[in-house]
Amino acid sequence: MSKITINIDGRDVETQEGEYILNAARANDIFIPAICYLTRCSPTLACRLCLVEADGKQVYACNAKSKEGMSVVTVTEGITKERRAIMEVYDVNHPLECGVCDQSGECELQNYTLEMGVDAQSYAVKDVNRKDVDWGHIHYNPGLCIVCERCVTTCKDMIGDNALKTVPRGADALEAEYKDSMPKDAYAMWNKLNKSLIGLTSGEEMLDCTSCGECAAVCPVGALVDTHFIYKSNAWELKQIPATCGHCSAGCQITYDVKHTGIDNTEKKIYRVMNEWNYVALCGAGRYGFDYQNMVEAKDEVVFKKAIEAFKKADTIAFTSTITNEEAYLLQQLKEKFGYKLINSEAKSFQAFLNEYSKISGTMLYGYDLEATHNANFVISVGTALKSDNPNARYALNNSMTVNKGAGIYFHPVKDPVIEGLGKSIMSVYHAPLQEEAILYLILDLFGDKTKLPSEIVEYLASFHGEKTITVEEIIKEEIIEIVKVKKVNEETGEEEEIEQEKKTMVPKKISKEVVVDDNRLLKIVGAGEKFMEELEKNLAKKDTFALIAGADLYTHPNSKNLARLLALIEKYSAFELVMIPNLTNTLGVSLICELDDDRGTYTIGYNTKGNFTLSALGDGDLDMPAINQQEGTLTSINKRVNPTNAAVGYKGYELNDIANELGIISELVIDYTSKLPTKKGFKAKNFDDLPNHYDNDGTEHRGYLLENMAVSAQSDESVAKFNDEILEGTLIYLANPVRQFSDFTNKATNLDEVAGLYMSEEFLSRSEFNEGDSVRVKNQNGEIIVNIVSDNKISGDIALLPTFDSKINSEALFSSYRFATASIERV
Repeated sequence: MSKITINIDGRDVETQEGEYILNAARANDIFIPAICYLTRCSPTLACRLCLVEADGKQVYACNAKSKEGMSVVTVTEGITKERRAIMEVYDVNHPLECGVCDQSGECELQNYTLEMGVDAQSYAVKDVNRKDVDWGHIHYNPGLCIVCERCVTTCKDMIGDNALKTVPRGADALEAEYKDSMPKDAYAMWNKLNKSLIGLTSGEEMLDCTSCGECAAVCPVGALVDTHFIYKSNAWELKQIPATCGHCSAGCQITYDVKHTGIDNTEKKIYRVMNEWNYVALCGAGRYGFDYQNMVEAKDEVVFKKAIEAFKKADTIAFTSTITNEEAYLLQQLKEKFGYKLINSEAKSFQAFLNEYSKISGTMLYGYDLEATHNANFVISVGTALKSDNPNARYALNNSMTVNKGAGIYFHPVKDPVIEGLGKSIMSVYHAPLQEEAILYLILDLFGDKTKLPSEIVEYLASFHGEKTITVEEIIKEEIIEIVKVKKVNEETGEEEEIEQEKKTMVPKKISKEVVVDDNRLLKIVGAGEKFMEELEKNLAKKDTFALIAGADLYTHPNSKNLARLLALIEKYSAFELVMIPNLTNTLGVSLICELDDDRGTYTIGYNTKGNFTLSALGDGDLDMPAINQQEGTLTSINKRVNPTNAAVGYKGYELNDIANELGIISELVIDYTSKLPTKKGFKAKNFDDLPNHYDNDGTEHRGYLLENMAVSAQSDESVAKFNDEILEGTLIYLANPVRQFSDFTNKATNLDEVAGLYMSEEFLSRSEFNEGDSVRVKNQNGEIIVNIVSDNKISGDIALLPTFDSKINSEALFSSYRFATASIERV
């Protein structure tokens, strides 16, 4: 889109051609009232408050697009009258319970009622009985609902659950006189409001969705509230602590809303998590999994001395990536001073993957981020259980489908009804495990520039093509001539007579014919159906921006190095903009900062993982450590952004920095290391206190800083290995979590009560001898575990999932490295 200039209220502003007037105004800090519109979502025209005059014509700013030279007036006498009438209508029958309403103090209905100067009521209508309902994590009060449809819009356009819709209210019709006596838009809005409430698309009594809570976050009034927050606090009592979510690699912007625990307890407590919902959407783990802090009453000096003795004895530090960049830096400093081995298997696999990718790409990191996915209109996902590995990647895919009218392909062995529910333009291809190489070759074949790809790759791709003859049916129109008798008046005699004449008609006729088509064996290998190419051609129509999401299935694949090189070739020789999903919270940061090793030594310090001596923020080790919500520091996100996070609640125990100080690596605060993160890996020498954490009105992100994607020496050799048709034989299991769970930290949170076990789809269970709750032994050559069966309606097909969020069941014991394995499942 090209840059244009429009004039708003006498002020020239620059915007993009086709941008909504409302967004152009907001980006330039020009106020136009609007309740129903959400940035990054499609307009609903529900509130009509954004009425403006554009080139002399009244339009809705949320839906009218900017044109070069357009003149916009935001306030006229008629518009002011219309807006006031709309706000009066919103206040009709709205309960006067601001004193106890959870939204009071941050309520848009309050704000706009005051803004429009509503001090009297001109309208009245009989109300209907509207009872409160609980929908699991969400409480709905229809008496407070103004049916702005923001909840419906965000669920459809951003999240992709499509769990909410408008339903009939059952109210009496408005009195006829109102149509003539009140402003047109106010009457139309009121007529719609009087007919509608919010309901569930499932028709059930409980929400059947991925429970992200985004509907409550965007609600402008108190109609939708997180169940755990009802009547817990007034908004103005809460202090907002800017932070970064510590649960997955999305690095979402959040604020922890905190205040004292009670009248007799001044300790700070997290009451809820909020987000800048116009610019970032949270998953259920980010919104509800906030109280995972490690409550320690005092420093245990005796155990601390034992910890120091353990460090002096140890030759290995094993850790997970749920740590800050500063802690990772400290671990690297300890390695350099004392020679410790640093063991982190998931970060090591990602590190090795990036290194191999760099040999062809010539850059240290993948080239793009999730914003590119949001903006694309054709997206491919490969190697990731998208909805649970990184929910924001799923949101980006869905946003591309809905707002950009996009299409895409989801490649994965596990059937996913959530992804299928994103719409008809998403093509789901469920392939056999170990066929990820074939998929990347297929993408190169379909989208790669054959004039630039290495010749040996072009020849290899050509070897999968042949010709075959197929029979197709076509409908053609055939002309049929009939002799019919018609009556006609004789001009000479004036009498009616019957004559014969020809009647020509075109009738459809089905014919069969043989045609020669391309026989692409790659399609068969990856499990694409017979109509794949036909559907792909249709979905590619008018698509011009392409994004590719790659995930953790690739990093631990037996041929991961080859996959990394193939991804680099796709990014280099096709239009796809590549983003990789780091496995855990700070996998990317750890893989850049730490020199990681393959094998443990004889004595291991474990940090948030088991060792001979264990440091743990989970409270289950030898020496307690603070959780991420108790720390200042930075986390490196999937978007290659180094984001700051702040401590929401206090911590009274020892930290890793205390141990480092005792061992001779001296610093007063761990955030003193923020400016020392390795610049040769793309970090910047910036102090922690100088890092911003907010968005502009136009959505520009000011959070920390972007890593510099450092150039590295690319190899002239761009060869890749051929793949084979090896598959896993037997009952398949997959190492992945259910939605809203990521680690032992989310498992610790009060409001995320998922039960760990062997997750099976409803159809898998119906065809098996098992029932939900059965205790089973899952066994293969790597080991065995005993777990209970859990029915999961967010997956389908015959692959069972073993989660990692509860380390007590030790799911990893059954997997060599790759996330898929085979195992026997027997009732205990």
